[in-house]
Amino acid sequence: MKKLIVLGIALLFSGYMSAQETTAKKKAKAEVAQAKADSKKAVEKADAKAKKAEESAKKDVAKAKEKAVESKTEAKADVAKKKADAKVETAKAKEKAAVTKTEAKADVAKVKADAKVETAKAKVADKASGEYYNGKKVYTGPKGGKYYINKNGNKTYIDQK
Repeated sequence: MKKLIVLGIALLFSGYMSAQETTAKKKAKAEVAQAKADSKKAVEKADAKAKKAEESAKKDVAKAKEKAVESKTEAKADVAKKKADAKVETAKAKEKAAVTKTEAKADVAKVKADAKVETAKAKVADKASGEYYNGKKVYTGPKGGKYYINKNGNKTYIDQK
Protein backbone atom coordinates (compact mmCIF):
# COMPACT_ATOMS: atom_id res chain seq x y z
CA MET A 1 0.00 0.00 0.00
CA LYS A 2 2.82 2.26 0.64
CA LYS A 3 3.82 1.62 -2.86
CA LEU A 4 0.41 2.55 -4.08
CA ILE A 5 0.42 5.82 -2.18
CA VAL A 6 3.84 6.70 -3.45
CA LEU A 7 2.75 5.85 -6.96
CA GLY A 8 -0.39 8.01 -6.61
CA ILE A 9 1.61 10.94 -5.33
CA ALA A 10 4.07 10.53 -8.17
CA LEU A 11 1.23 10.53 -10.68
CA LEU A 12 -0.28 13.57 -9.04
CA PHE A 13 2.94 15.52 -9.21
CA SER A 14 3.60 14.42 -12.76
CA GLY A 15 0.14 15.50 -13.86
CA TYR A 16 0.58 18.80 -12.09
CA MET A 17 3.91 19.23 -13.77
CA SER A 18 2.45 18.38 -17.12
CA ALA A 19 -0.26 20.94 -16.65
CA GLN A 20 2.32 23.55 -15.79
CA GLU A 21 4.41 22.57 -18.77
CA THR A 22 1.42 22.90 -21.08
CA THR A 23 0.70 26.39 -19.78
CA ALA A 24 4.38 27.32 -20.11
CA LYS A 25 4.44 25.83 -23.58
CA LYS A 26 1.33 27.79 -24.53
CA LYS A 27 2.93 30.96 -23.19
CA ALA A 28 6.13 30.21 -25.07
CA LYS A 29 4.22 29.49 -28.27
CA ALA A 30 2.25 32.70 -27.81
CA GLU A 31 5.48 34.63 -27.23
CA VAL A 32 7.05 33.03 -30.30
CA ALA A 33 3.97 33.88 -32.35
CA GLN A 34 4.05 37.43 -31.00
CA ALA A 35 7.76 37.67 -31.79
CA LYS A 36 7.12 36.39 -35.32
CA ALA A 37 4.35 38.94 -35.78
CA ASP A 38 6.57 41.72 -34.41
CA SER A 39 9.45 40.68 -36.66
CA LYS A 40 7.07 40.52 -39.63
CA LYS A 41 5.88 44.08 -38.85
CA ALA A 42 9.51 45.22 -38.48
CA VAL A 43 10.38 43.64 -41.84
CA GLU A 44 7.36 45.33 -43.46
CA LYS A 45 8.41 48.70 -41.95
CA ALA A 46 11.97 48.16 -43.13
CA ASP A 47 10.71 47.29 -46.61
CA ALA A 48 8.57 50.42 -46.67
CA LYS A 49 11.53 52.54 -45.57
CA ALA A 50 13.72 50.89 -48.21
CA LYS A 51 11.12 51.61 -50.90
CA LYS A 52 10.89 55.24 -49.77
CA ALA A 53 14.68 55.51 -49.76
CA GLU A 54 14.84 53.95 -53.24
CA GLU A 55 12.21 56.38 -54.57
CA SER A 56 14.05 59.28 -52.96
CA ALA A 57 17.30 58.08 -54.49
CA LYS A 58 15.64 57.82 -57.91
CA LYS A 59 14.32 61.38 -57.53
CA ASP A 60 17.79 62.58 -56.49
CA VAL A 61 19.34 60.84 -59.51
CA ALA A 62 16.78 62.46 -61.80
CA LYS A 63 17.49 65.88 -60.27
CA ALA A 64 21.23 65.31 -60.64
CA LYS A 65 20.76 64.37 -64.30
CA GLU A 66 18.71 67.53 -64.89
CA LYS A 67 21.38 69.64 -63.20
CA ALA A 68 24.05 67.95 -65.29
CA VAL A 69 22.11 68.70 -68.47
CA GLU A 70 21.65 72.32 -67.36
CA SER A 71 25.34 72.60 -66.51
CA LYS A 72 26.31 71.14 -69.86
CA THR A 73 24.00 73.58 -71.64
CA GLU A 74 25.43 76.49 -69.65
CA ALA A 75 28.96 75.32 -70.38
CA LYS A 76 28.19 75.17 -74.10
CA ALA A 77 26.74 78.67 -73.94
CA ASP A 78 29.83 79.91 -72.09
CA VAL A 79 32.12 78.31 -74.68
CA ALA A 80 30.13 79.89 -77.51
CA LYS A 81 30.28 83.28 -75.80
CA LYS A 82 34.03 82.96 -75.24
CA LYS A 83 34.53 81.99 -78.89
CA ALA A 84 32.53 85.02 -80.00
CA ASP A 85 34.52 87.26 -77.65
CA ALA A 86 37.75 85.79 -79.00
CA LYS A 87 36.63 86.50 -82.56
CA VAL A 88 35.81 90.09 -81.62
CA GLU A 89 39.19 90.47 -79.91
CA THR A 90 40.94 88.98 -82.93
CA ALA A 91 39.11 91.38 -85.24
CA LYS A 92 40.06 94.31 -83.00
CA ALA A 93 43.67 93.17 -82.93
CA LYS A 94 43.74 92.84 -86.73
CA GLU A 95 42.20 96.28 -87.12
CA LYS A 96 44.72 97.75 -84.69
CA ALA A 97 47.56 96.00 -86.54
CA ALA A 98 46.30 97.41 -89.84
CA VAL A 99 46.13 100.91 -88.35
CA THR A 100 49.61 100.48 -86.88
CA LYS A 101 50.91 99.22 -90.23
CA THR A 102 49.36 102.20 -92.00
CA GLU A 103 50.87 104.56 -89.44
CA ALA A 104 54.24 102.86 -89.86
CA LYS A 105 54.01 103.28 -93.65
CA ALA A 106 53.13 106.92 -93.17
CA ASP A 107 56.09 107.34 -90.80
CA VAL A 108 58.42 105.65 -93.31
CA ALA A 109 57.10 107.90 -96.08
CA LYS A 110 57.64 110.95 -93.87
CA VAL A 111 61.20 109.85 -93.04
CA LYS A 112 61.90 109.28 -96.72
CA ALA A 113 60.49 112.70 -97.59
CA ASP A 114 62.58 114.28 -94.84
CA ALA A 115 65.64 112.46 -96.17
CA LYS A 116 64.93 113.75 -99.66
CA VAL A 117 64.60 117.28 -98.29
CA GLU A 118 67.88 116.87 -96.41
CA THR A 119 69.55 115.51 -99.54
CA ALA A 120 68.17 118.41 -101.55
CA LYS A 121 69.47 120.82 -98.94
CA ALA A 122 72.83 119.10 -99.07
CA LYS A 123 72.86 119.34 -102.85
CA VAL A 124 71.88 122.98 -102.71
CA ALA A 125 74.60 123.60 -100.15
CA ASP A 126 77.15 122.21 -102.59
CA LYS A 127 78.39 124.88 -104.95
CA ALA A 128 79.92 124.59 -108.37
CA SER A 129 83.47 125.79 -108.16
CA GLY A 130 83.75 126.56 -111.85
CA GLU A 131 86.48 124.00 -112.31
CA TYR A 132 86.46 120.89 -114.45
CA TYR A 133 88.02 117.51 -113.79
CA ASN A 134 88.16 114.89 -116.56
CA GLY A 135 85.58 116.88 -118.44
CA LYS A 136 83.18 116.96 -115.50
CA LYS A 137 82.08 119.99 -113.49
CA VAL A 138 83.65 120.10 -109.98
CA TYR A 139 81.52 120.89 -106.91
CA THR A 140 82.53 121.90 -103.42
CA GLY A 141 80.72 120.18 -100.51
CA PRO A 142 79.66 121.82 -97.23
CA LYS A 143 82.84 120.64 -95.49
CA GLY A 144 85.09 121.80 -98.28
CA GLY A 145 85.54 118.51 -100.13
CA LYS A 146 85.64 118.63 -103.93
CA TYR A 147 83.88 116.09 -106.13
CA TYR A 148 82.31 115.55 -109.51
CA ILE A 149 79.28 113.52 -110.64
CA ASN A 150 80.36 110.43 -112.61
CA LYS A 151 78.41 108.81 -115.46
CA ASN A 152 76.43 106.64 -112.96
CA GLY A 153 75.18 109.75 -111.14
CA ASN A 154 77.35 109.15 -108.05
CA LYS A 155 79.73 111.60 -106.39
CA THR A 156 83.40 110.90 -106.97
CA TYR A 157 85.66 112.84 -104.62
CA ILE A 158 88.88 114.37 -105.84
CA ASP A 159 92.03 114.11 -103.72
CA GLN A 160 93.14 117.52 -102.52
CA LYS A 161 96.80 116.56 -102.84
